[in-house]
Amino acid sequence: MEKEKAKVKSGNVVDFKVLKRLFQYAKPYIKQFYLLVFLTIFLAILTPIRPILVQKAIDEYVPNGDYDGLVLMITILIGHLIVLAVVQYSHTYLSGWVGQTIIKDIRTKLFNHLIRLKLKFFDKTPIGRLVTRNVSDIETLSNVFSEGIAALIGDLLQLVFLMGFMFYLDWKLTLVSLSTLPLLIFSTYVFKEKIKVTFNEVRNAVSNLNSFVQEHVTGMNIVQIFNAEKREMDKFKEINREHEKAHIRSVLYYSIYFPVAEIIQAIAIGMAVWYGAREILVDASVGPGVIIAFIMYIQMFFRPIRMIADRFNTLQMGIVSSNRIFDLLDNDEHMADEGEYAPEEIKGEVEFKNVWFAYNEEEYVLKDISFKVKEGETIALVGATGAGKSSVINLLSRFYEINKGDILVDGVNLKEYDLGALRSHIGVVQQDVFLYSDTIRHNITLGNPDITDDKIAAAADLVGVKKIIDRLPNGYDYNVMERGSTLSVGQRQLISFVRAMVYDPKIIVLDEATSSVDTETEELIQGAIEVLMKGRTSIVIAHRLSTIQGADKIIVLDKGEIKEVGTHQELLDKDGFYSKLYNMQYKEVAAI
Repeated sequence: MEKEKAKVKSGNVVDFKVLKRLFQYAKPYIKQFYLLVFLTIFLAILTPIRPILVQKAIDEYVPNGDYDGLVLMITILIGHLIVLAVVQYSHTYLSGWVGQTIIKDIRTKLFNHLIRLKLKFFDKTPIGRLVTRNVSDIETLSNVFSEGIAALIGDLLQLVFLMGFMFYLDWKLTLVSLSTLPLLIFSTYVFKEKIKVTFNEVRNAVSNLNSFVQEHVTGMNIVQIFNAEKREMDKFKEINREHEKAHIRSVLYYSIYFPVAEIIQAIAIGMAVWYGAREILVDASVGPGVIIAFIMYIQMFFRPIRMIADRFNTLQMGIVSSNRIFDLLDNDEHMADEGEYAPEEIKGEVEFKNVWFAYNEEEYVLKDISFKVKEGETIALVGATGAGKSSVINLLSRFYEINKGDILVDGVNLKEYDLGALRSHIGVVQQDVFLYSDTIRHNITLGNPDITDDKIAAAADLVGVKKIIDRLPNGYDYNVMERGSTLSVGQRQLISFVRAMVYDPKIIVLDEATSSVDTETEELIQGAIEVLMKGRTSIVIAHRLSTIQGADKIIVLDKGEIKEVGTHQELLDKDGFYSKLYNMQYKEVAAI
């Protein structure tokens, strides 16, 4: 498994181009965002008022014995705290709401983009990495809005207002109190740079971990069949160890930085108390309330600076995640869907004209393929594994683009068809049936509300699976679990037939549709296949040559080239490729 490389950039923490693009998603909620900015500013102004109120109470009312004035000041202080609490609640809730709402939109857009990418993209991209992009990376983005930009602006504004109030009370005491500030700024910068690298390592470790777990849980049967549990466990331990090391490094930096910051803050408070007490003893130029207010201000002042490092790293991680997400969104490996031809009905005539196709450039798996299937005709594609049979049907449904040549349906080039309309007329039954962890009904209809229960039951009865489904707990509401694990291979295959039939396609493609079922089940669906093919153009791929003897035409493929075309008997009479394949299978059956 290819590991992602950490991309740690030095220099500017904030990539404004990425932020500008990211904030395009905030436009639908611009009023809420402006309200959040207003609350941030209001909070920054409101917070520094409390120490001033405490100072006035101590220096103006307590020495004079003004009880009524003291009660009034305490009442104002309580009112201030209540207002502050309401504003903080509103700010926290609104920032969370804005962040989660925006990432909901981004996640929807990303998933919508993913489901339209070419299958070629998924052939070369680990699924676990895509899961990380759609879940973990996007979740990181929410922090950009809830704990990044707004909180960072709030912290900076709060520092400005705090410094203003401090200079208002006593400028000399302010300079003494903030004399340790350069040391704190330096330690914060070092911490920010170290933790930025660590956070990149953590994100990459999470992506690698997701990819490994997803692949191995999906392919667990292979791990157990080949007794590879220990080897794969060792690989997992190594990946998990890298994940652990990355997290521990971040914990180490936090465990160093915060105690250092506390010590620097304690020194600042100590210097403020020392200088303030000296002023009181020498010429009483300051009161005790000023010292208490400064102690509160120093605590308020140092907290945002400590948090700014976290804010910057939250912002940096959001930008890293944004880059990954935008790289995926900018991927243009979409199947071109510029056609507008969308007929409600088609005849089902299919023609390949000099088609060349390669999954990788110049490594052609189909070479100059030409054939024609008339309306209602059945053709069979046969050949050894890797001959190109499945590639033919993948191209017919436009899962991949051809390199050269043309493919026509009813005489119209596939590129002129609306992609959705084209695929709605083609029913595919694959060898490896995929069922979702959902009910049988959903796996048949795929959520299409136009397919009624009566239509499902009629198709199931035609295939011969209706009685089997009726015997299951909850019938059509039976949950087949992930990949249909609670059903037999034959049952999954039969359900895939029902799924193809309810959409009533004009062109039917059977890709090794009976190769994974037992003889009894095969006999059960053979009759259904004949009914399914009736009146439809059918393209059949089969290793069992006995199942396609009645085809109107058999095309023999070898290494991507058409070697022979004809009926079953015509090809046997030629004594060529097909004859050899047939005789080989006949001998295998006879030996059994």
